[in-house]
Amino acid sequence: MNPIGMDPVDYPGNLFVVAAPSGAGKSSLVKALLELDSHLAVSVSHTTRTPRGQEQQGREYHFIAEAEFRAKIAAGDFFEWAEVHGNLYGTSRAAIESRIAGGQDVVLEIDWQGALQIKKIFPHAVLIFVLPPSWEELRQRLMRRGEDGDAVIATRMANARIEVAQARHFDFVIINALFETALFDLKTVVHSQRLKYAAQRRNKSQVFAALNLI
Repeated sequence: MNPIGMDPVDYPGNLFVVAAPSGAGKSSLVKALLELDSHLAVSVSHTTRTPRGQEQQGREYHFIAEAEFRAKIAAGDFFEWAEVHGNLYGTSRAAIESRIAGGQDVVLEIDWQGALQIKKIFPHAVLIFVLPPSWEELRQRLMRRGEDGDAVIATRMANARIEVAQARHFDFVIINALFETALFDLKTVVHSQRLKYAAQRRNKSQVFAALNLI
């Protein structure tokens, strides 16, 4: 049982967890999805890395110092946390619980380690992995971003091989070859989850009760 007093399985909101290797287009897809789906909210993770490009505090991430991050770990503030590319990332426990317990659908952008941790806590969480169409295309995307040097890109490519191998543990896999197609696939996953029996039973309990299904 959790601080809210409700078993996570009974939360009326859906939890979507999206993971991908760096450069696969995960953030762009989730951002576009949020613009199209007013019933979906993003949970902003905490990280110790510095902001990139146009990233803003509290929008893409909560950027905090490592000492503060580790204090939050000790206090049990994170559902999951992991070290990725030398930086720490964590998902706020309170933010997730309050939203999905209130019936809101939430999407998380986290690494595969965190995704698998979340699945243990929320069995009905939907894990989605975004794949690049090829290794060469992934490399080209990392280079086009213009944010990292050759050494960092080489590290990201090496890590990507480890990350991509985890896709088999996810519920859905989306190949981001053409952005519009990948976005359609992502929307389809979200909509399909909302129509599953268990999700409908949680969200439309009055209807199910009226039809003697509860």
